[in-house]
Amino acid sequence: MNYKQLFFLICFFALMITCKKSDRIPDDPHQGTITISADESFRSVSEALTERYMALNPKTKINLVIKKEDLGFLDLLENKVRVIVMSRELTNEEKEAYKLKIDMKMEPAKFAADAVVFVVPKNSTRESITVEELSNELNSDQKNIIFDATNSSNLNFVAQKLGTIPNKLKFSIINGNKNVVKEIGQYPNKIGAISLNTLSRPYDKESEQLRNTIKILPVISKGKTFEPNMKNIKAMTYPFTRVLYFITNEAYYGLGNGFIRFSCQQIGQIVVEKEGLQPYTIFNREVQMR
Repeated sequence: MNYKQLFFLICFFALMITCKKSDRIPDDPHQGTITISADESFRSVSEALTERYMALNPKTKINLVIKKEDLGFLDLLENKVRVIVMSRELTNEEKEAYKLKIDMKMEPAKFAADAVVFVVPKNSTRESITVEELSNELNSDQKNIIFDATNSSNLNFVAQKLGTIPNKLKFSIINGNKNVVKEIGQYPNKIGAISLNTLSRPYDKESEQLRNTIKILPVISKGKTFEPNMKNIKAMTYPFTRVLYFITNEAYYGLGNGFIRFSCQQIGQIVVEKEGLQPYTIFNREVQMR
């Protein structure tokens, strides 16, 4: 083999190595395509954040898949999505599965505080609900509490807050948070459990119409009454306040981590605030997330 042939072989292998590296990291924070997953309960804020990010970074494409929280986590483990939105605490088994499958340190990125709120028809005589009543209703054959789906974030979170698991609870189902609000008037003795994010956009006409059809019940805990307003969510005193956070399987600083950083910094936090949720960072720093 002469020197000329050797030179071409070296160039060929160098090119192959470069292409392989390129295949491994096909995106960065300013270009590329990824898929992220969020529960239907967080659709509004998730859509707002992805749309704003893509507007600022026109070479990016973030496909938002609306899927139940538990299924989204499984997709993350299988690398079917790059980022997921979560609200509840992961179980020890889930943490172990992440460690085993993803093989990287889990670093949840908290970006907002939301809440599960309980709603009744506008003409209902009920004015509040206690945590004890809620627990009793979820163990009653009457199934007076309506959730948006089985294995939804709302159901999982409420079960976790009550120290139980969804399979032990008794409840009714109307698919979709907005459908719970729209149809609750047909069931005067029922109570809907939905995400605050479904109603929270302050200047959105659809959100305003939904808010005008129902009453949001204050929750009584240990003798004190708490409205699900920003003051109580910021202080974490409303009993069913929850923190929304991202988890990723992206081991490098690509589009997934770029989107997460954006959501947790100033512009993203402005988006969260405009969605009627409590930003986790930058603004209102006194928020205490327990």
